[in-house]
Amino acid sequence: MTDSSTAKPTTTTPVTELAPGALLFPDLDAELETTRRILERVPDGQNDWRPHEKSMTLGELANHVAELPGFAVMMLTQDVVDFDGPPPSKLQTTADRLAAFEKLSGELRDLIGRLTWDRAFEQWEMRIGGKPVLSGPRAELVRRMGLTHSAHHRAQLGVYLRMLGVPIPGAYGPSADDRQSVG
Repeated sequence: MTDSSTAKPTTTTPVTELAPGALLFPDLDAELETTRRILERVPDGQNDWRPHEKSMTLGELANHVAELPGFAVMMLTQDVVDFDGPPPSKLQTTADRLAAFEKLSGELRDLIGRLTWDRAFEQWEMRIGGKPVLSGPRAELVRRMGLTHSAHHRAQLGVYLRMLGVPIPGAYGPSADDRQSVG
């Protein structure tokens, strides 16, 4: 008998027996690990650096990437979230960011592992100052605003690090820095 809470898609497992997390988020662990590797590279002492006056600072962007699993956790634990503005982050160092990321990623993994099909398709809504700005099926928004949003900012962080001369880890294969160390 297959434990549907941990079953991974295979050629012999019928889709109807798979847990939502296994089917909808099979790449969760790989995405979180890739994000962790880039967060490890953020140099301390340069939080105020930014590549352009309109850009977030390195500290703001790194904090956002580290805290994004918490946004997905909110989506999985609350039906409506109302923001008055982004909450200020207290993370100051790479160690702070990694600790927060690990804690939030663990919570996210646990919640996705326990996700039911009913909960996956329930409507979720984000409001800003009471005004609805985003709504849709919970699992779709967790994927889009949790994982895909994170990959977007992770890539942005990679550009920042490249500009600072920090070697970039590969995400979906080796990076130019990975290839140089091998070749």
